[in-house]
Amino acid sequence: MVVHHEHEHSWEEQYRAHPELWSGRPNTQLVAEASDAPAGAALDIGCGEGADAIWLADRGWRVTAVDLAPTALERAAAHADAAGPAVSGRVRWIQADVMRWVPDKEYDLVTTHYLHLAGEPRRALFARLAAAVAPGGTLVVVGHHPKDLDTGARRPAMPDMFFTAEEVASSLDPAGWEIAVAEARPREAKPHEGEVTTVHDAVMVARRRS
Repeated sequence: MVVHHEHEHSWEEQYRAHPELWSGRPNTQLVAEASDAPAGAALDIGCGEGADAIWLADRGWRVTAVDLAPTALERAAAHADAAGPAVSGRVRWIQADVMRWVPDKEYDLVTTHYLHLAGEPRRALFARLAAAVAPGGTLVVVGHHPKDLDTGARRPAMPDMFFTAEEVASSLDPAGWEIAVAEARPREAKPHEGEVTTVHDAVMVARRRS
């Protein structure tokens, strides 16, 4: 998800043009990495229609969920309400451009999925997200892997928008971080990704040293 301020109207139009833009299911890689983690405070950047934030809240996490598009957040809040007060009461929805929004505290889990920006803006954002992870906490970054550009998957023909997990991992100071996962992880393509069988996610999971 591209979240530069100038894309606000573009994303808002996409959400308004479709009654549901995403599947409503939590991200496969988030489920794989966070299912066994003890609940705490979580930050979900680029939350879209809220599936990841709601999944975390249902597991006891207190979630701050940030996105640019008002319609996406309205749907997310409605989905959370439908899940019941125990879930909706654990999520704080924030409408903001994440390139400008500054986290107001540290979190036990900071996660972002398919948030693609070019070059330096991406590195600056990921650095700010890493700084928001509390000691002992976890950073989970998932993106479309650059190799998908050669598979026939529906991806913008903009190579600089894509990144590898190793690239993200290398930006973290080894003195302060333990890299748990940095890999290209295959998964089955979803219908909106085109007529391909397998795509790859860049999955980076790091734990901040206490």
